[in-house]
Amino acid sequence: MIQEDIKGKRVIVGMSGGVDSSVAALLLKEQGADVHGVFMKNWEDNFETGYCSAEEDVKDAQKVCDTLGIPLHKVNFVENYKERVFSYFLETLKMGLTPNPDVLCNKEIKFKAFLDYANEMGADYIATGHYARTARKDGQTYLLKGLDNNKDQSYFLHLLSQTQIKNALFPVGHLEKPQVRELALKHKLITYDKKDSTGICFIGERDFNEFIGQYIASKPGDMITVDGEKIGEHQGLSFYTIGQRKGLHIGGVKNSSGEPWFVVEKDIENNRVIVAQGEHEALYKQSLTARDVHWINTNIDLENINQNLTAKIRYRQQDEACSIQFLEDGRISVDFKDPQRAVTPGQSIVFYHDDICLGGAIIER
Repeated sequence: MIQEDIKGKRVIVGMSGGVDSSVAALLLKEQGADVHGVFMKNWEDNFETGYCSAEEDVKDAQKVCDTLGIPLHKVNFVENYKERVFSYFLETLKMGLTPNPDVLCNKEIKFKAFLDYANEMGADYIATGHYARTARKDGQTYLLKGLDNNKDQSYFLHLLSQTQIKNALFPVGHLEKPQVRELALKHKLITYDKKDSTGICFIGERDFNEFIGQYIASKPGDMITVDGEKIGEHQGLSFYTIGQRKGLHIGGVKNSSGEPWFVVEKDIENNRVIVAQGEHEALYKQSLTARDVHWINTNIDLENINQNLTAKIRYRQQDEACSIQFLEDGRISVDFKDPQRAVTPGQSIVFYHDDICLGGAIIER
């Protein structure tokens, strides 16, 4: 249940057209809130050559709102998304890094542009269908993991500030996914069996390289082994990521063990992709450096932060014990208890104390 007494309070719910936001709106209405839905259009179907299911999603969101007896407002954030998220995504790829646009979308769109829009509507709270929770103590709002470990989305919310989460509600954060679908079915919400969205929203089911190739020119270079042997050619660093196995087109290598090849490093300076066969030691790192460090809470005890500290370097990874060293230039060095597979520059490392999400940083190397 939601901790706040929201009876009679105006709560603006981000309605995606999926089952999670549908049930979020349902739960809020059951608690007596003045619920309004908002459908955010972040990508145009005809916006260059991207993909978007917005037309289908807005219809589903409308049907859910009609069933619940709440109004649905529609807002166009296409330009906001293009300027604040998509441009960063492309620029980061051009640098040979692997960005995570979903993290930035939450910071810049769902908890900034949408928050501003909701405030103009007189919102007391905003709500989304994220699997996360909040707790409030001593004037601070803490971001907690969702109770469903398989669906916890706190990783994607680690860039949020106190201003962004202090009046945010996550109604499904205390539920497991099957419970959410059961509630949707019980209340005859059309989204009860709708497939979860996966991957990057504006790419959808399209081939990643085909889509990116429309924005970033191919810049071929050598593909070499960890021993320095050239075994092929890559099409551009933007099209590869650490740990990648598919699409390398490596075959017929002399004295090969027959094990699969993986990308273990991108040599940006020399435009080379470095690969290794099997679970090679080059695929693992025990430490990393990160930049652009962000802490959600302003009262965080940095001197004692390493006590029971864990981190994730990707979504759905299990928590890994680690320690932080603060560098003079504002960056951090992170040492893990166990070696980590496929540490990927450009991705986020997110820190936790038990269920509390502390914040995170961008992996540098």
